Amino acid sequence: MRRFLLLYATQRGQAKAIAEEISEQAATHGFSADLHCVSESEKYDLKTESAPLVMVVSTTGTGDPPDTALKFVKEIHDKTLPTDFFAHLRYGLLGLGDSEYTYFCNGGKVIDKRLQELGAQHFYDTGHADDCVGLELVVEPWIAGLWAALTKHFKSLRGQDGMSDTLPPPSDAPLNTPVKPELLHIQSQVELLRLEDVGEKDSEVWEHNEANRSQRRDLIEDFESSLVRSVPPLSHTSLSIPTLPPEYLEVHLEEPLGQEESQTSVTSVDPVFQVPISKAVQLTTNDAIKTTLLLELDISKIEFSHQPGDSFNVICPNSDSEVENLLQRLQLADKQAYHVIVRIKTDTKKKGAAVPQHVPEGCSLQFLLTWCLEIRAVPKKAFLRALVDCASSTAEKRRLQELCSKQGAADYNRFIRDASVCLLDLLLAFPSCCPPLSLLLEHLPKLQPRPYSCASSSLLHPDKLHFVFNIIECPSNTTVATLRKGVCTGWLATLVAPFLQPNTEALHAGSPDALAPKISISPRATHSFHLPEDPSAPIIMVGPGTGVAPFIGFLQHREKLQEQHPHGNFGAMWLFFGCRHKDRDYLFREELRRFLKIGILTHLKVSFSRDVPAEGEEAPAKYVQDNLQRHSQQVARVLLQENGYIYVCGDAKNMAKDVNDALVDIISREAGVNTLEAMKTLATLKQERRYLQDIWS
Repeated sequence: MRRFLLLYATQRGQAKAIAEEISEQAATHGFSADLHCVSESEKYDLKTESAPLVMVVSTTGTGDPPDTALKFVKEIHDKTLPTDFFAHLRYGLLGLGDSEYTYFCNGGKVIDKRLQELGAQHFYDTGHADDCVGLELVVEPWIAGLWAALTKHFKSLRGQDGMSDTLPPPSDAPLNTPVKPELLHIQSQVELLRLEDVGEKDSEVWEHNEANRSQRRDLIEDFESSLVRSVPPLSHTSLSIPTLPPEYLEVHLEEPLGQEESQTSVTSVDPVFQVPISKAVQLTTNDAIKTTLLLELDISKIEFSHQPGDSFNVICPNSDSEVENLLQRLQLADKQAYHVIVRIKTDTKKKGAAVPQHVPEGCSLQFLLTWCLEIRAVPKKAFLRALVDCASSTAEKRRLQELCSKQGAADYNRFIRDASVCLLDLLLAFPSCCPPLSLLLEHLPKLQPRPYSCASSSLLHPDKLHFVFNIIECPSNTTVATLRKGVCTGWLATLVAPFLQPNTEALHAGSPDALAPKISISPRATHSFHLPEDPSAPIIMVGPGTGVAPFIGFLQHREKLQEQHPHGNFGAMWLFFGCRHKDRDYLFREELRRFLKIGILTHLKVSFSRDVPAEGEEAPAKYVQDNLQRHSQQVARVLLQENGYIYVCGDAKNMAKDVNDALVDIISREAGVNTLEAMKTLATLKQERRYLQDIWS
């Protein structure tokens, strides 16, 4: 058996799942995968490894390697390592990322670049999978091409040793060049008929009489595909579906004896603190499009150090109603208090099978679904493939097969991925599908804590921690047309709803701590989104909507520093803020005006995207990027002449890209250089950590 080393670096389990899929496929192709997390350095040694290396690396934050790879990355970046340190190593790497973020696939790119600097060479070209359009568009063909690349690599080794070889013949490429994966280009397989396009050619098919016109309308309706229905050609196509993932868990429900014991705590690698909410304020008016809340946490009784720009995790549960609906759909509502006992199947074919770490031993079924499993997760194709065998309806089986097949990739993206369909949606849409509880535990990922930016300074509020969020609402994909609130924001909003009465800001002003609702939080790894070490450096802050949150902390911090050092040299502070309406969602309006009045904030530039100027008034800038353009000379001077910093916080998909494009345009125009040079200048600012982003999708 031809062995290769398979390492994964994962943050939320995605890279691990893909590496496990590679491992499971390996045996059928005549290979043996030695699978490890990159953090398990005691189980492998790249310095002496003779087998080819395959790596799957995700990206977290705004371009950082996942936490599991931080030690590995630090070790390989040791400047004392010689340039031939990994000259013996041959490898292929698959990077995972999201092109909505500036540093796309940067976790994999950092490792890839450093391995080559240390002498390692590719036996298979690197793949970059984009979660923005669907990881599988690159992952599936990359894995499919891996086996030919490994075969070629082992054949080249045997050829070098003068050994005979009965392996499949290599490709036409020379043996010492890496194999290139043939990436799949998937186009929509469904083309809807259009009445207006029917012309003379259609006369042969459609006779011009009322009966056939009616028939044509019926056929066109049939061509409207949906989650549960496909159309030709997909509905008539032979399908290539994934291999059925091997089952590896067996689950038993045990009736609790006597009084129910307290639940197992949620597993976490970080310290978890339970803290009371001491204040809740609605920052938007009731007629605003989005509702924005500010919560204040009392951290006086815990050790929780933070600085402006940091973020922290809120540990949240799934919606009670969704958990109840899922239990009912699984016909387990009467067993919600039962203890869940999970064991590895003795006859499983899954290599390295283990009980998921996020499943606490002996917890109740209710607790498991509420606190441990991400029941809103978009099902992966492997999960859909497993659900096929749980459906009794032939039509439902076929549609589930289509959705997980290569041929149905467009439908998967449209009706599953882009629609954010979750398990409950699928079970309601496919009523004959009855999966066992073990299948859910095998495929549903861990319920992740939600990160929030600190919106306060510990210098001004030493015992408090503020954060800001929009109450997220999105359409439900069930048969009932309802709005579904965000997992965490919906829960928080419900928690503080009783205290958000009109003209009331505080929760129980002066009430005992025991009456205040409590939430669990944990610290997050610090990053570089902090004020400059040199306070004299000018800074530009760009934060529309809730993106302004960390900058409130910046301004509070600067105010206290200037009070402590009245004769200090402090640089200019620019803030570019944007919202829809001046009178509805201008967050922190009074605070920002006060900072401007006392000189902490030297320039405040606000844009309102939905307000219409009064007659005779100049049209204001619509978005933050428009305001940046209006002040392009000052922005360029801060960044190019005064060694200033620019911070961008908020939406990655639109705002952050538009701001980046505006900065390229500003530098090009004001510095008199072409677009490529402007992009290089901006890249240099990023490398110098003077262009910093805290963005999310």
